[in-house]
Amino acid sequence: MGAIHFVGGEKGGVGKSLTARLLAQYSIDQKQQLIAFDSDQSHGTFSRFYKDFTQPVAINNFDSLDQIIAAAEKNPDATIIVDLAAQTGRHLSDWILQTDIFSILECLDFKPYFWHVMDDGADSTHLLNKMLDNITHTNVNIVVVKNFGRGQCFENFEHSMIHTKAEKMGARIIELPALQARLAQKVDFNNTSFWAAAHNSEIMTLTERHRVTQWIKQCYSEFEIALGQKDSNKELPSDIHPAPFEQHYMIDA
Repeated sequence: MGAIHFVGGEKGGVGKSLTARLLAQYSIDQKQQLIAFDSDQSHGTFSRFYKDFTQPVAINNFDSLDQIIAAAEKNPDATIIVDLAAQTGRHLSDWILQTDIFSILECLDFKPYFWHVMDDGADSTHLLNKMLDNITHTNVNIVVVKNFGRGQCFENFEHSMIHTKAEKMGARIIELPALQARLAQKVDFNNTSFWAAAHNSEIMTLTERHRVTQWIKQCYSEFEIALGQKDSNKELPSDIHPAPFEQHYMIDA
């Protein structure tokens, strides 16, 4: 069975591409075939760090979006990640409804995931509510990401009716821990993945590399919850470490 992940949040600057990059690295480390699409034509952050796997997609063009389904049809066991730019929800919804995408994915035996990455502001919560209203198919997996790199107090969201609504719809709500800003900048300025930076002594010191490795491990633990591989109450075993970046799968779409 394949899986397709639409990683969005509608709001700019909440960490959508960061989440997509981490999810891509997680997929690679799990030795899954990775196919990625980047809808952000202005920045292309996802493409920059995972260019061997990523191709652009125009979110306002049905023919371009159809490439995603073509990739799923040709690669039945692939993990497909679509990094959604801000304010693309309406175009994506039009494509999904007018093409009956969920029925196609069901026929192809692909599991659809919708990721809503959010900061601790009210806008992110209201946009989540809008996304939940647009999801009418029962087989959609919803993942809500509280990004602590973009906010420190999610209390208002956690006590809101929208949080309750997400839980009733079966959403898995996870936390993305913050990475020290200086380390994140080192990664970005060196145009490298987080994994590669954590294993390159020319980019980071030993303690910095270890700090990034621990952060990756925490993120992977949250992803296991998001993907239903681990209960949210279970702790990550102390001997688990991110697997090496061993194998590349090229795009066949």
